[in-house]
Amino acid sequence: MAEPILELNDINVYYGAIHALKNISLSVNEGEVVTLIGANGAGKTTTLATVCGLMRSRTGAVKYRGKDIGSAPTHGLVKEGLVMAPEGRGIFPNLSVEENLRIGAYARTDKSDIEADLKHKFEIFPRLHERRRQKGGTLSGGEQQMLAIARSLMSQPKLLLLDEPSLGLAPLIVQTIFQTVDQVNREGVTILLVEQNARIALKHSHRAYVIESGEIGIEGTSAELLDDPRVKAAYLGEA
Repeated sequence: MAEPILELNDINVYYGAIHALKNISLSVNEGEVVTLIGANGAGKTTTLATVCGLMRSRTGAVKYRGKDIGSAPTHGLVKEGLVMAPEGRGIFPNLSVEENLRIGAYARTDKSDIEADLKHKFEIFPRLHERRRQKGGTLSGGEQQMLAIARSLMSQPKLLLLDEPSLGLAPLIVQTIFQTVDQVNREGVTILLVEQNARIALKHSHRAYVIESGEIGIEGTSAELLDDPRVKAAYLGEA
């Protein structure tokens, strides 16, 4: 069994008086794709925000590679290989595709490796190569999602936090995005995936957690959850 690259133990997060995350505990082992599924407002994005230091837990610990990062600054975590591709993509619309990608490598100093990495990202995302001089804001939704993921990968993550990559995209584009997720994972990047499309998330992950009203309700292998009557009824549209 691989060692956990990420561990959350007894995490409680508040927005003012609202108790958003309640005693959350989960782990992600090196080399895995672990998905966190749940309805809108269940606490999925808040969990990712807590991992990368944008929110702070009042209790417990967030550990990355065995080290407590509960008070670490977000930019410092990026340098340590913990990187987030946010919901809504967050690309720079007035910069070209290539400029967006280079910003992803802002913390790196290895110029020749950056150039090789840029070439590799264009191989993974040939559509971005075709549009490398085009402004990010002129891309389609699917292309912007590809750009957001590719930009995150330019930071050379060891753990990639991927927030709602299928949001607002056509089914065919969603398949392309998740094929890329598979490839990135095969190349050695561990992934914690937040996704509303439970069926596709479970088909492209090793283990899964279901979060409901800020609490982990169900956990297991992705195959187990695909076959769980509760998950089928609530998230897969099956009786």
